[in-house]
Amino acid sequence: MQQSNAYVITFSVVLTIILGLLLSGTSEVLKPIQQKAEALDTKKQILGAVIPAEDIEAMKPDEIDAFYESRISSMVVNIDGEEVTEVGGSAITAESVDVSKNYKKAPEERLYPVFIFHAEGGPEDVASYIFPVYGNGLWDNIWGYLALQTDVNTIEGVTFSHAGETPGLGARITSRDVQSRYEGKQIFDDSGNLVSVDMQKGEGKDYSGEEHKVDGLSGATITAVGVNNMLKNYLKSYRSYIDKIKEGNQVALN
Repeated sequence: MQQSNAYVITFSVVLTIILGLLLSGTSEVLKPIQQKAEALDTKKQILGAVIPAEDIEAMKPDEIDAFYESRISSMVVNIDGEEVTEVGGSAITAESVDVSKNYKKAPEERLYPVFIFHAEGGPEDVASYIFPVYGNGLWDNIWGYLALQTDVNTIEGVTFSHAGETPGLGARITSRDVQSRYEGKQIFDDSGNLVSVDMQKGEGKDYSGEEHKVDGLSGATITAVGVNNMLKNYLKSYRSYIDKIKEGNQVALN
């Protein structure tokens, strides 16, 4: 039996509402699980800048959470290196700062999380300072974490991630081989100028004797340039905080 147009339209509207409510309800149920998974992934990326990836992968989620809580403290600073404890009357933590959203703001308006990795058995002893970085690759955003040793000059390690770089080419920034090239490099030159570390064009050369250069990515020059800009821009924004550390006047940690 052929139904009237009114019936078809009414049925479609009711079905759409029901499906919408079901999807909305499912989303709300899954949201806490998704947020927990995202928080765990962020912790793994932060820790990946200071400890071997295989050690992290060997940990269970609750072990990662416990290790993070025991070895990482954090704070938020502005571009002048001053601690920020609240925004708009609400308390702010490094873990709650969305670096991707802050990236859309002018550098002087952003919030800058700082993560401090403490020595084992010495909760007051700083082992490394870890800084989030964010930028643009070839196809989409790239991001990561850069850890500096206590001289805030020598790179302890890095982790890089991406949203859509080309597999086998730009996407290789997530590989251990590429990230390990940064270990031991320095971000300041002998005159104290912030020069960062540049990934070179092409691949296969030995830069072990170069303090501010690492081997490049064959076929992924634009991604490499994006990584270079990302590091330089964010290190520049953290410069005031780094200077405070050098002067022995770093802001008290949370």
